[in-house]
Amino acid sequence: MHVNRASLHSLEVADRFETDDSFEILLINHGEPTHVHLHLDDALSELASIEAPNHHVERESERRVRVTVHSHGSTFGKLKIATSYGAETRYVDVDIDEPIETEEPVQVDESLSKPQPRSDGRDDTTGVNAVPWPLLALGLVAVALALAVAAWVGGTAAWLGAFVVLAAVAVATALAVGG
Repeated sequence: MHVNRASLHSLEVADRFETDDSFEILLINHGEPTHVHLHLDDALSELASIEAPNHHVERESERRVRVTVHSHGSTFGKLKIATSYGAETRYVDVDIDEPIETEEPVQVDESLSKPQPRSDGRDDTTGVNAVPWPLLALGLVAVALALAVAAWVGGTAAWLGAFVVLAAVAVATALAVGG
């Protein structure tokens, strides 16, 4: 859309625009700085929105304004473009069509049909996971703490609790190492 090309506040716009997706309006100012007001009528506003209605376009510059289509559907409406507080106003017929979905075949590269090397943490020679040293260290700390508490508190219940901690750490370590 050309602004200020023929005269101050003049507007030159297309009569009609068709789309099936979001688009940008390019405001090209050929003269003095000016404000441009953009407005979608009610029919277009149901499917689309403009990022902001009022735009200041500097002298001899361009400005892009995004119109976002939010939902699928078809509608017809008018985009209003105004300068000089509405003294110069133009309307563009906008036709938003339902997007056409095409079923394109998916190209599969032959390299995807070949097995890929595994990188799951297993030792390739034995098939067993590498020893998780931080987990093993944490287990040893838990067992040492349980034994220290059992020795300090004394009694059958304390020793039974220490045995449960020892058994849990042993099972967790076996699961982590054996996979």
